[in-house]
Amino acid sequence: MALTYAEIQKNRHKLTPPNSERAIQLYDIEREAFARFTGQFDELEAAIGMLHIGDQVGWKPLVLIHNKRTIRKYEEILGINIREFFPDEGPSAERSIGYTIAKKIGSFWKAVSGELKSDELKAQRREVA
Repeated sequence: MALTYAEIQKNRHKLTPPNSERAIQLYDIEREAFARFTGQFDELEAAIGMLHIGDQVGWKPLVLIHNKRTIRKYEEILGINIREFFPDEGPSAERSIGYTIAKKIGSFWKAVSGELKSDELKAQRREVA
């Protein structure tokens, strides 16, 4: 589904403002991760993607998107701890449907731990949509 021009503008407005110091920090992490990396490049690519998306959404949506093992693997690749490196919630966190649902039902950690059953999440998703 394509976004309207107004929706794109709204999303653009919410992005983290450009900051040359942070951009250099992200670039340095990316270069160091690339230099140290051995393995399948799809893992490096995904870790670098998480690095850039994390500034926009924060670490809480990331832990809903990825499982613990994947987070640990990407943290190791990047040499960061997402809870220390990213804000809890970034300016575009609400674009994560799972995170929005978890916040609305007030059970973020239950959603992360898997305590909320799929049927409960589906019902909540219908209400949010």
